[in-house]
Amino acid sequence: MPEELKVELRQPHGKLQNRRLRAAGIIPAVLYGHGKECVALSVDGGALRDLVRHGSRLVNLTGAVSESALIRELQWDTWGTRILHVDFNRISLHEKVEVEVEIGLRGEAPGVRDGGVVQQLIHQATLDCPAGSIPDRLWVNINHLGLEGEIRLGELELPEGASLLGDADAVVVQCVVPTEAPEEEAADRGPAEPEVIGAKKEAEESEE
Repeated sequence: MPEELKVELRQPHGKLQNRRLRAAGIIPAVLYGHGKECVALSVDGGALRDLVRHGSRLVNLTGAVSESALIRELQWDTWGTRILHVDFNRISLHEKVEVEVEIGLRGEAPGVRDGGVVQQLIHQATLDCPAGSIPDRLWVNINHLGLEGEIRLGELELPEGASLLGDADAVVVQCVVPTEAPEEEAADRGPAEPEVIGAKKEAEESEE
């Protein structure tokens, strides 16, 4: 079910005005798509961050406009901690869209009890999916992942009507025996024997 997000009209007066909005906790936004005109909007920063944190992509915009939209692009600051701008793409709930969805792990792999470690190799999947069925996240159940076992992209459970875009044979998560780091191997052998400078010098003199 799409989340609701209240927006207001924004007069696009340039970077200075946008900086003032951000200082007040308001995020500049734009709504486009479906052959209609672009609309400059603003949205409460806290409400937008909550949606993004929960993985929501589809929203019902209310207030200045009444539209279903996809959060198409987020512009972040240099440190990736603050949203600077958001692009909304008008959408029909029944049309298919290409979208990237986060992949999460659930459960406990039996292989860990046998000395293995779980490695997640892929963190996002690209789907061709009805807009109304876009999941917040694709969950992978690892409760049956044994030692040396793996789960591939093609094994992920997808929403009805969705299809995977990408290599279905790509490994998403695996449970493997941990490899010993070179530093650990060196530590196991103990510290190297120190060179005795005086002894070396005496040996050279005796040879002369």
